Amino acid sequence: MTAPRISSPKRRAPAAAAVLCSAAFSFFAAMAPASATVNPPIRMTHGIEYMSGGIGSDEAELMKTVAPRWPATFEFAIKDHKGADFASDVRVTVRDAQGTVLLDHVASEGPLMVARLDPGTYEVEARLRGNTLKQTLRVLPGAPARMAFLWPTGTDMASAGTHAVQ
Repeated sequence: MTAPRISSPKRRAPAAAAVLCSAAFSFFAAMAPASATVNPPIRMTHGIEYMSGGIGSDEAELMKTVAPRWPATFEFAIKDHKGADFASDVRVTVRDAQGTVLLDHVASEGPLMVARLDPGTYEVEARLRGNTLKQTLRVLPGAPARMAFLWPTGTDMASAGTHAVQ
């Protein structure tokens, strides 16, 4: 009488792993949208990381999702007859409490920008087509700060001007 043959678990493991990986890949490929959103690039200047974007609904949703993980978030818009319209290509300058420039006229690539700022007080300038808005930002430890810049309706976007916003 011949003893029954028992297959070794070691022999089944590679085959089972291959089937599992294939199934997982198929599942995630099916769940991915046809036009997957790519994260906007993280840039750095003066040792400060920042990222901007939010053009299109997918990228705007992505930026809103990552914003709570960044110490500072800036939003840019222009008032219009319907409420507000998002603005991009805003030039942002951030100075610390001593006046040291940390972000120097960096261009937003959409209506949202996030920055890795240490806890402290900062002066933030946002310039859109010659019109500058200034605000003071306080970043507290462990609490993301959010700041909105809203240019007024009827502002002559071609002329230079400075508006202080509190």
